[in-house]
Amino acid sequence: MQYSEKVMDHFMNPRNVGEIEDASGVGTVGNAKCGDIMKVYLKIEDGIVKDAKFKTFGCGAAVATSSMATELIKGKTIKEAMEITNKAVMEALDGLPPIKVHCSCLAEEALHAALWDYAEKNGIVIEGLEKPVNDISEHEEVPEEEY
Repeated sequence: MQYSEKVMDHFMNPRNVGEIEDASGVGTVGNAKCGDIMKVYLKIEDGIVKDAKFKTFGCGAAVATSSMATELIKGKTIKEAMEITNKAVMEALDGLPPIKVHCSCLAEEALHAALWDYAEKNGIVIEGLEKPVNDISEHEEVPEEEY
């Protein structure tokens, strides 16, 4: 399994590790099949993501995708933040091995879960945002034998 230099860099030197004490939104998502758990903290002021931090329990690809996702979301408006998909995370990392694509989905879901939490706390609706799931493996269409 070959990882890109960017994946290795974000795994060895992850950005934005930690938590935000007074976070505007916190999202926790896991994948029961692989055991990865990702928690994302967002600080949102005036509709802009001012800061993002994460804590991830999982493989190197899970750490790398968390790191990249938090880098991508910082400074974005909520509308722009909604456009950060697992594909955008993978592209920013110069790709992931097929068996690790689910890690980028976890990153996308964790960002969305944190945005959902923010919306709930502030009584707002974020267009296109769906209620998060706790376990993304329920949504996966990957055949079981790939694990």
